[in-house]
Amino acid sequence: MSEQNRSTTRQSMSNPVDPLRLEHFLPYRLSVLSSLISRRIADVCEREFGLSISQWRIMAVLACYPDLSAGEVAERSAMDKVAVSRGVNTLLASRRLMRSYDKEDRRRSMLRLSPIGHAVYKRIAPMALNYEQSLLDSLSPADRRTFGRLIDVLTECAKTSAGLSLESAPAGGMVRSA
Repeated sequence: MSEQNRSTTRQSMSNPVDPLRLEHFLPYRLSVLSSLISRRIADVCEREFGLSISQWRIMAVLACYPDLSAGEVAERSAMDKVAVSRGVNTLLASRRLMRSYDKEDRRRSMLRLSPIGHAVYKRIAPMALNYEQSLLDSLSPADRRTFGRLIDVLTECAKTSAGLSLESAPAGGMVRSA
């Protein structure tokens, strides 16, 4: 077999459908960006406060929206319910969260930051906001507005799953709408 045929065979075996070029694939690019940004915050949270990024996100949500259930925290943060459950248990054990029960429905537990949790939050939030500002400073004011608007549009689109159809996908792939 010639070198050209071997190369073509290797390419067709590794890419049986149109190639998914990750460097241009929006979900991949957003995931990488989110990971890079979160990693910087996570490093500070872990080093200074012994918190995972999941635990920090739970605390941030509850600082803004106290008295949520774990399921509501998962919804607001788009986090996996198992990750939220583990994080909540760790934060309860470290006394950074408090749990109470709904008076009308004792099955529903409500979470809020404890005084210890508030103190930690008050130390991390300014650092997170400074980091956010340093990222935003790389954009012009017009780009910031556009970026914010585009995030809103994509978030709404993702919530409604617009553009994704497995039913009309070719074997082994998904169809993206134009």
